[in-house]
Amino acid sequence: MAQQITLKMSVAEDRHGVLQRHAALAAATTREQQALVSIYYDTGRMALRRGGILLRLRKQGTSWQQTVKLQQDSFGGLTQRPEWHTPYPSHFDFSNIDDPELRDWLQREKIAGRLAAIFETKLRRTVWQLDPAPDTRLLVKLDRGWIASNGRRESISELELQLLSGSVDSVYTLALQLAQSLALPPLLLSKAERGYRLFRNTVREPVKAGAIAIGTGETPLAAFRLIAQDCLTHLQLNHDGAVKSDDAEYVHQMRVATRRLRAALRMFRPVLPDRFSEQLLPPMRELMGALGQARDLDVLMAEIVTPVATALPDEPRLTDLAGAITNRLYVARRDTRHTLQQPGYGQLLLTVGSLLTRAPFIKAPGTTQIESSLTRFADRRLRGLLKKVLELADAARVDQPASLHELRIGIKQLRYAIEFFGPMLPGKSGAAAIKRLAGLQDELGQLNDLSSAGNLLMICAGRDPLLREAVTLIGGWHAPRHAALLDDIPNKLKRIRGLDLPHLERQCESSRPSPTREANTA
Repeated sequence: MAQQITLKMSVAEDRHGVLQRHAALAAATTREQQALVSIYYDTGRMALRRGGILLRLRKQGTSWQQTVKLQQDSFGGLTQRPEWHTPYPSHFDFSNIDDPELRDWLQREKIAGRLAAIFETKLRRTVWQLDPAPDTRLLVKLDRGWIASNGRRESISELELQLLSGSVDSVYTLALQLAQSLALPPLLLSKAERGYRLFRNTVREPVKAGAIAIGTGETPLAAFRLIAQDCLTHLQLNHDGAVKSDDAEYVHQMRVATRRLRAALRMFRPVLPDRFSEQLLPPMRELMGALGQARDLDVLMAEIVTPVATALPDEPRLTDLAGAITNRLYVARRDTRHTLQQPGYGQLLLTVGSLLTRAPFIKAPGTTQIESSLTRFADRRLRGLLKKVLELADAARVDQPASLHELRIGIKQLRYAIEFFGPMLPGKSGAAAIKRLAGLQDELGQLNDLSSAGNLLMICAGRDPLLREAVTLIGGWHAPRHAALLDDIPNKLKRIRGLDLPHLERQCESSRPSPTREANTA
C-alpha cells in the first residue's frame, strides 16, 4: 500500500504555457510527457462510490495498470489517501490489497461480478520532478484533456502537486510560489467526482453551508480548523458557478462563506497564533468588496425594483431604470468574475490551507501542547456574544437606523457562533435560538435593504429626471412595507431580550458521573 498526498489546483487552459515557463519548474531534475487513458469502474448501484472506494484502469504506453484508492482525508484540494497498484493482465485482481476487509469486500461476487465501466478520461500529462531541499521530493503534474460518460464530456485542465518525501508544508510553499503570477485556486472536485457527476447527469446547483461535526472532546484550535475548512469548502464549491453562471445565488453563497470565516476568525481570536488573522483579513476584505458589489445590485433588482415593475407593468420610467440597473449589474458581475479568476483568490485559499497544516493546528510528533477545554471556551464566547446582542437590543431605536444596523451585525455574529457550536448545545436549544434570531435578522435585513436602496437607486438614475421620478415611485410603493417592518421591530426586540442559552459547562459537569457512582460501578 502507498500513501498518496496531493494538492490539486485549477489552471486556465490558456495559461499552460506560462506555467511551463515558470522559474520554479526550471529547476526540475526530470521532465517528461505522458499520454494517459483511464477507465473507472463501479457497480450499477454505485457500491464503490458509496463506500468511498475508487477503482481505475489506466493505460500508459502499451500496458494497463489497476489502481484501488480510498478517500480518507481531503481538505481544500489537499488529499491524503491509501492506494494499491498492480498490473492488469486481463481481469481484476484484488489479492495484493493488504487491507483484509477491503480485499474481501471487493472480491465478493455481488461486487466483483457486477463491475462495469462508468466513465473514462483521456489526457496529456507533463510531469516535473523537483528536489527543492534535502529529503524533499515533489512531482508536479499538469493535465489537459477530457472526461466522458454517457455521451457527455467535460474538459480537464488542472495542476497536481504530489509529495513523494518531505513535509506537507513544502507542497504549499511550491503552490504559493506558482500562484504568485497564476490563478491556481484549489480544486475540490477530483476527476473521479466529476466523472460520476457526468455519469449521473448531476445538475450543478449553488451549495449552502452544512452542519459542522464538532465534539466536546476537541480543543478550540481543532474546532477552529474544522470550521475554517468547512468555510473554505463552502466558498470553493460555489466558485465555478459564480464564474460561469449568472445565477446570483452562487455569489451570495460565496459571500456567506467569507462572512462565516471572518466571524470564526473573530470568535477564535484569543486562541489563534499571532498575526494569523492579519494575514487573511486584507485579501478577504478585497474578496468581500468584489462579491458585495454584484450582490447589492442583485438584491436591488430582485427585491426592490422588480416587485414594483411587476405591479406597474405599463410604467416606462421603471422599465428604463431597470435597464440602467441591469447594465451596472452586468459590469459588476464581470468585475466579480475577473476578481475570482485572479491570482489573489487562489493565494488566499492556499494561504489558509498552508496555515492550517502547520503547528499549532497540527502537532509535530513527540511534542506536547497545553490543551484548553472547548466546552469552556464555547460557553464563554457564546455568552459574550449573547450579552452584546442584549445590550444592542436595549440600545436599539426604531428612529435610529444605525442602531438597528449594529443590532443586525451582532445578531449575525451570534447566529454564526450558535451554528458553529450547535452540536454541543443540548436538545433543540440551538435550533430554537437560531430560529428566533433569524426572524429579527431577516426583518432588519429587509429594513437595511430598503434604507440603502435609495442611495444606490439614485446612483443608477444619475441626473436623468425621468429615472429619478422612477426612484420616487419605488420609494412610495415600498413605504407601507417599510412602515410595517418598523412597527414590528418592538415586538421582535422583546423576543430577543428573552433569549437565553444553556450553560455548556454546567451541562458538561452534570453529565459526568459522580465519584460515588464511579466507585459503585467499579
